[in-house]
Amino acid sequence: MGYWEILLLFLIIAFVYSSVGFGGGSSYLAVLAMYSLPYQEIRLTALICNVIVVVGGVYIYIKNKQVDWKKILPITFVSVPMAYLGATLKMSQETFFLILGITLIIAAILLWVRTEVKSEEKSTEASKQSILRNSFLGGGIGFLSGLVGIGGGIFLSPLLNLLKWDTPRKIAATSSVFILVNSISGIFGQLSKLSVDMDYFRILSLCLAVLIGGQIGSRMSLKWNPLIIKRMTAVLVLVAGINILIKYW
Repeated sequence: MGYWEILLLFLIIAFVYSSVGFGGGSSYLAVLAMYSLPYQEIRLTALICNVIVVVGGVYIYIKNKQVDWKKILPITFVSVPMAYLGATLKMSQETFFLILGITLIIAAILLWVRTEVKSEEKSTEASKQSILRNSFLGGGIGFLSGLVGIGGGIFLSPLLNLLKWDTPRKIAATSSVFILVNSISGIFGQLSKLSVDMDYFRILSLCLAVLIGGQIGSRMSLKWNPLIIKRMTAVLVLVAGINILIKYW
């Protein structure tokens, strides 16, 4: 896969995902993992691209008052330091790709499973959530997010839907905020131990590609079917996960 092909793929991923309020971090990882880049560069690039794409969606959710801070804080309060801890953890490249491969396969399964969706009109008031459960859930996903270089929404959103945590719109808003704060925390963790092998021009150009794609997508607000995007992502992520395990097992 050539350099310009990766730029184009990143632009397309950002365009499609931003049009429905997603970040696309798992897809960035899947593409980069198949390009044989240094693993530290893969993690940092995916996290930065996540922030660039998802920040616009978070702004829109906050503006439309879809963010329930009382319910989000227990999840993010623990996840942010855990994401930083995961990002600073030292491990070999082989260990990283092994964890990444397993993570992508699990993420693909979660993405493929279709959860029962409550309509906004018919949804009932959510029951009181356990602060301990939410904190544990956020902390675990946050640590894994920092470890492999994702925002964590790919895990959080399906789990919250399975738990019937809130309406689909509120869960999407929660996932966007979760992705943003954990990606930023993971970036700071990465910056504490930068590698000299990184190609900063490549990182910058990929960030520019997702910025362009994300801005176009968020403004067009295309009526993509979120389930179709989830299933397409699941296939891409599954193939990448299997290839990684075959290569580094």
